[in-house]
Amino acid sequence: MATREDIKTAATKPPATNQAATNQAATNQAATNRAATNQAATKAGSTSPIADPILSVGGLGFPWKTLDPFLFCVHHDDKYPAGNDALGPAASLAGRTMGMDFAGKDGWRMYHGRAVPGFPQHPHRGFETISIVRRGHIDHSDSLGATARIGPGDVQWMTAGRGIVHSEMFPLLNKDGTNPCEFFQLWINLPGRNKMVPPAFKMFWAKEIPTHVFHDAKSRATKVTIVAGELAAKKAPEPPEHSWAAAPGSDVAIYRVQMADEATWTLPPAPAGVNRVIYVFRGAGAQIASRSVMGSSMVVVHPQAAIPIRAPKGGAELLVLQGRPIGEPVAQRGPFVMNTWDEIQTAYRDYNRTRFGGWPWPNDEPVHPRTSGRFARHANGRVEKA
Repeated sequence: MATREDIKTAATKPPATNQAATNQAATNQAATNRAATNQAATKAGSTSPIADPILSVGGLGFPWKTLDPFLFCVHHDDKYPAGNDALGPAASLAGRTMGMDFAGKDGWRMYHGRAVPGFPQHPHRGFETISIVRRGHIDHSDSLGATARIGPGDVQWMTAGRGIVHSEMFPLLNKDGTNPCEFFQLWINLPGRNKMVPPAFKMFWAKEIPTHVFHDAKSRATKVTIVAGELAAKKAPEPPEHSWAAAPGSDVAIYRVQMADEATWTLPPAPAGVNRVIYVFRGAGAQIASRSVMGSSMVVVHPQAAIPIRAPKGGAELLVLQGRPIGEPVAQRGPFVMNTWDEIQTAYRDYNRTRFGGWPWPNDEPVHPRTSGRFARHANGRVEKA
C-alpha cells in the first residue's frame, strides 16, 4: 500500500518496469499458446483433444501470480499474540520495521499498522478488492463514511470505481490467548467502461455463502465454498452490479476447496476461453490430472477439461480462480489500475486534489470496540449484521 508521500510524488514519475507483471504476462501467454494448441487438436479431430490439461506449474510467491481478469492475490496468515487494550499485540514491537513490517518475525506482521496490524488509510481506483476471511477479523473504514467488521467465513467485495480511501485493520480481540488472522485478498480488474463507477462494497456473510460437500467412492470428503460462480447447482451471492463478475458470460468463479486425507474430487469443465488457476496452498501437494505437484504451487489448467484432483495424506486446501479475460490494456501504479498511463496520472492528480472525499475518521487506522459484533454500515446509512 502506498504512503501519502508516495502518492504525491509518483504522478510525476514514469512507471517503473514491473517484473512481476512481466512474468505474469509470460505465464498468461504460455497458457494461451498451450490452450490454442489443444483447441486446434480438438478441431482437427484428435482422439485425445486435451492430451495434457496442465498448461503450466509454478510456485507461490508474495503475492501470488494471477491471470486476467484477476490482478493480485495474497494469502495473509499471521499468528498474532494476545491483544492489548488498543486491540494491538500485547508484545514487544522491537526489531520490526514499523510502517513496513512484512518480515513475519515471530510468525506475524504489523504490515503498515503502527498500533494495530493491518493497512491504514490508502486510496484505490479502477478495480475491485475481494477479502475472504478464514480466521480472525478485519475492521473496514472508508472515505464514504462506511464501516464494517468482518470475521470468519465472511467476504467483503469492494468496488473502488472512480476512487475510494479505506483502511483494513486486524483487531486482536482475544486478550487471553492467541489471535490467528488468515484471509485472502484478491484484486479483480474492472473493464474500462466501469472504472469510474461510484465506489461501494457488498457483504457476503458466512451464512449466505453456499458450500457443497462431495464424497468420493471411499466416502472421503471434499468441501467446496462457492464465493463466486456456480457449482453443483449452487450459486454464490450476486457480485456488485458493476463488477466484471456480474457481466453475462464473464464466467468468474472463486472456489475454496478443502480435501480430506487422500480424498479425490474432479473439478468440472468450464466454458472455452476462460483462464483457470488452481492454487495448492496447504498440504504436502496434490495429484492434479496426471501431474504430482508440490505444496505451495499454482497450476494453470485447460478450462474445458475435467480436472481430477487427489489430496495427499493429511489432506490439502486449494483456491480456484477462474474468469474470462477482460482483454484490455492494464496500466498499474501503486493503488490505481487503469487502461493508460495518462489515466494513472489523472488518478494521482484527482487524489491529491480531492482525497476521494477525505477521511472522516479520528485516525488513520480506526478499529471498532472489542465487543462489536460482525456488521456493516454502508454510506447510505443502511446497517446489516452477520
